[in-house]
Amino acid sequence: MAISSAICNSFKQEILVGTHNFTASSGNAFKLAMYTSSATLNKSTTAYSSTNEISNTSGSAYTAKGEALTSVTPVLSTDTAVCDFADVSWTSASFTANGCLIFNDSASGDPAVCAVAFGADKTVSNGTFTIQFPAADASNAIVRIA
Repeated sequence: MAISSAICNSFKQEILVGTHNFTASSGNAFKLAMYTSSATLNKSTTAYSSTNEISNTSGSAYTAKGEALTSVTPVLSTDTAVCDFADVSWTSASFTANGCLIFNDSASGDPAVCAVAFGADKTVSNGTFTIQFPAADASNAIVRIA
C-alpha cells in the first residue's frame, strides 16, 4: 500500500467530456478526503473510497468523506491551465494522515481529480491540521494542465 502524488488518469479523460467544472461559485463541489498509510492512492485511482480513510480519534473535527474545498476559477499561467483551492483546516483535531484525495462530490460516483502524498505520516493531537495549497502557477499549482 502506498500513496503517490499524481493527477488521476481517469480525470484526464473526464475533463474532455465535461465531467469537472472548477469555476468558483457556479462549478462543481470538490472535496478533500484524507487517508492512512494503508491506503493505495495514485494515478490509477478513479473515485473517492472510504477504504483506509482516516477517522477522528477525539472530538468531531474530521468527518467521513472529508472537507469541502473552495475552488478558485482556473486561469492560465503562461501556457499552463491551473486550478487553486483555498487552504483547508480542521480544528480540535486528533488524527494521523499520510495523504489525501481531491474528488468531485457533485458528479456521479465521486470521480477522483488527484492524489497527494504527504511524504510521511502527519499527526495532530487536539490541534489544528491545515493543508496549504501551493501557488496557482505553472510550476506549483496542485492541478496543472500543460
